[in-house]
Amino acid sequence: MSRRPSNTLRVIGGAWRGRLLRFPDAPGLRPTPDRARETLFNWLGQRLDGLVCLDAFAGSGALGFEAASRGAARVLMLDSDARVCDGLRRNAQALDARCVEIERADALTWLARAGEAFDLIFLDPPFALDLLLPALAHAATRLRRGGKIYAESAAPLNAQGWRVTRHSRAGLSHYCLLEPA
Repeated sequence: MSRRPSNTLRVIGGAWRGRLLRFPDAPGLRPTPDRARETLFNWLGQRLDGLVCLDAFAGSGALGFEAASRGAARVLMLDSDARVCDGLRRNAQALDARCVEIERADALTWLARAGEAFDLIFLDPPFALDLLLPALAHAATRLRRGGKIYAESAAPLNAQGWRVTRHSRAGLSHYCLLEPA
C-alpha cells in the first residue's frame, strides 16, 4: 500500500470521496484521522443534507470539507492562521465547494460573540493550547435546538452540562459527539 504524501488528506465520503487535499504546515495542525472521520460520519448517518455546520478550528479542513461533501447546506470554517486560511480557500476552489465559507478569526473570540446558530459544530483545537473546554462553553450559545457538537481532545472529555452520546479513540485522539444535558 502506498503512503499518502505528507500534508495531505483524503475526503472519505460523499460527492468528493477520494479527493486529495493539501494543507500547509502550521503549529498544532493535526488533521482528524480517517478512522475518526469515518466513525463520526457513521454516527451522524453519512448524509448531512441541509445542515449548517461550523468548523471552529478548521486547520486542514478535514471535518468541514467532509461535511460539505456529504450534503451540508453551509459550512463555515474558522482559523486564525492566514496561511491555513489560504490553503482552505485553495481547496474550496479546487472542489468548487460553493457551500463552504472561510473566515480568518480566532475561534474563541468568534464563538463568544452573539450570532448565527449551527446544527453541527466541530471543535478540534490544537491539543497543547487547552482550548476545548472554553470553546465548548462558547459553542453552547451557538448550537441550534437538537444540534450536536463533535469534540476532539488528547484525553477523554469531562464536560459538565453535556451528554456524551458517542465516544471513541483513534491513535492519540479521543473524540466524542455531544448534546446539551
